[in-house]
Amino acid sequence: MKIRKEDALNYHSKSPAGKIEVVPTKPFITQRDLSLAYSPGVAYPCLEIEKNPDDVYKYTNKGNLVAVITNGTAVLGLGDIGAAAGKPVMEGKGGLFKAFADIDVFDIELNSTNTEDIINAIEMMGPTFGGINLEDFKAPESFIIETELQKRLDIPVFHDDQHGTAIISGAALINAVEIAGKKLEEIKVVYNGAGAAAIACSKFHMALGVKPENVLMCDRQGVIYKGRKEDMNEYKKEFEIETDKRSLVDAMKDADVFMGLSVGGVVDKAMVKSMAKTPVIFAMANPDPEITYNDAKAARKDVIMATGRSDYPNQVNNVLGFPFIFRGALDVHASAINLEMKKAAAYALAELAREEVPESVKSAYGVKELSFGPDYIIPKPFDQRVLTSVSPAVAKAAMETGVARTKIKDFDEYKRNLNIRMGRTQSFMSLMYKKARSKPKRVVFPEGDNARIIRAAQLSVEEGIAKPILLGDETNIQKVADQFGYELDGIKIINPGTSKKTNKYIEEYYRLRQRKGINKHDAENRIINHRNYFGSMMVAMGDADCMLSGLNTNYASTIRPALETIGHDPRFNKVAGLYIVSSKQKTYFLADTTVNINPNAQEIADIAIQAAEIAQHFEVTPKIALLSYGNFGSAQGDSPKKMRDARNIIKTKRPDLIVDGEMQADTAVRPDIIESTFPFSDIKGGANVLIFPDLNSGNITYKLLSRIGKLNLIGPILIGMSKPVHILEQGSDVNEILDMVAIAVVDSQEDNLSKQIQKDK
Repeated sequence: MKIRKEDALNYHSKSPAGKIEVVPTKPFITQRDLSLAYSPGVAYPCLEIEKNPDDVYKYTNKGNLVAVITNGTAVLGLGDIGAAAGKPVMEGKGGLFKAFADIDVFDIELNSTNTEDIINAIEMMGPTFGGINLEDFKAPESFIIETELQKRLDIPVFHDDQHGTAIISGAALINAVEIAGKKLEEIKVVYNGAGAAAIACSKFHMALGVKPENVLMCDRQGVIYKGRKEDMNEYKKEFEIETDKRSLVDAMKDADVFMGLSVGGVVDKAMVKSMAKTPVIFAMANPDPEITYNDAKAARKDVIMATGRSDYPNQVNNVLGFPFIFRGALDVHASAINLEMKKAAAYALAELAREEVPESVKSAYGVKELSFGPDYIIPKPFDQRVLTSVSPAVAKAAMETGVARTKIKDFDEYKRNLNIRMGRTQSFMSLMYKKARSKPKRVVFPEGDNARIIRAAQLSVEEGIAKPILLGDETNIQKVADQFGYELDGIKIINPGTSKKTNKYIEEYYRLRQRKGINKHDAENRIINHRNYFGSMMVAMGDADCMLSGLNTNYASTIRPALETIGHDPRFNKVAGLYIVSSKQKTYFLADTTVNINPNAQEIADIAIQAAEIAQHFEVTPKIALLSYGNFGSAQGDSPKKMRDARNIIKTKRPDLIVDGEMQADTAVRPDIIESTFPFSDIKGGANVLIFPDLNSGNITYKLLSRIGKLNLIGPILIGMSKPVHILEQGSDVNEILDMVAIAVVDSQEDNLSKQIQKDK
């Protein structure tokens, strides 16, 4: 994927600057709140912690707070760029902790290269945190810092550059060796690179079963052999071995495994051919591996290959490790992350790869089949099961090895709570992008000369999620693109005034509307001069798969052409508007929020069924709540009655759906209210499809959620059309447009699938 410098800088500088913020978890609204939070109320938890230091986990966020610390001496592929320059990377690491495991992070950049000063500084900060993640410290200082801090602190200290790669590659190695029909204690392993990661990997792999006498480590000078004098240190000396091999070429002859933690391009096909039967190659240099996947496969068909890249099978990605390892350690208030905890994480990942892969993971990665074998030896980063596999395994190992301050009594309940706390907000859109990439669709943008639309179209090509079509004058579009430095490669441009299809669209539109007040002149004017009509006709006649518009036009001007040309799904009487609302805990589908002013019971039923189908498209099991101002007959009036009647209609038309109402909004989303007051309700665990009785309530609700609740809203999604058309909110930014592109493409994929199923029936 191509990342432009300007986009990256805009991403980081957009207000608020940076990628993370601190948000209070308790109210700070009234004088009483302030008195509880600070003086005088705060004195009480302080005194409790003074009496019992472990109560710091009870009264503060220490148990969910990790420090990501660097001095910027070995940042990514950038090298020694300094502490301040490393801060964006540390913020990014903090974001990954939060997104994948709901762990809070303070990033800390230390302006020192003095090892003792760094150790002392981190030691003094120890009481603040539940764990320390060391990041991007150069070797050999990284070994010294980690080892000394592990002695001085009673919280986990984890250098992810070393141990993260070791654990993930260890899991992959366990499975690769089994597939190759070999045993860990018998394989010969070559490590190329003798830095922090390579040394940590080799030690960890030995802990898993690899024999030290079967290990050869190489650096820039070649094999580290007994008696070598050049470029040696105490850490390399641990890997001295009696051997007559001197170069990487020599080392790889008859080797079973190659572990690359060095630089790109150092391995060639001949070296791969010289390896033992069914060789295992982990070429983990980024962004360019030691040998490319294609070259390794060309050299040996029997090779089992892994890299650090996401565009090849078997990505060794540290995000499979550190968030979930810390999650398990923090949840038992561990005093360390020890070897047994690391091994538990590796074994959990290895075992997960052997399980049947859910359809959601397959569709996310655009494959029909994904099962344990040479091209699947390690789980995918967006497999949601990693959290509930690795974190419990780590927590259990901590308990069994005596480093846990607290115990987990019920691991089934613990796993359930992990899923609840995550909510999978970001995973939802990640899934949409993955599904869109599996089969990109033609998306037409009537506002083709808008700079944000052009940029979103460009990104959709680079992301591989769509085949964009821009409507407008080619010269104008090129001028705007040049002005902002955007590229138009892979983007189709159509001028409605000169297109060869224009007359065809005019004739068809005239045929559709000639008995509804439209003459030939009107038809020609609308198709040529109003691009929403032209775009709608493209979708109607199969020249595009879906349409996105509305950035610069009002809602009615966007939806009317689509209704006149494409029309609604013949199964339903109404088209409606839906928003997807993502919170930390859950994803909700809200309808109707944008179209129907006061739908009747039959129309409400249709809207609810359509909203449920959208939820199913996005792999969410719908639980529909029909909202009103009363609960189950407690209030009289047209609105409650309408929603009760709608439930009866839905039950008749779609008895398979979980639906209930009428009910108040808090009843719908709070499982405890249902359980305690309305146990007879069909909805258990809270609703996720919320149907409003009228446009007033739906529209007001979603806008308040967006502005006051600051929740992530995706939409509006137009439901009930016979072909996909979606509306952009006026003022949407590029990322919001791109999200809607992914939604539109997935909707088009599902629409085509539904039509094929109906045709087969």
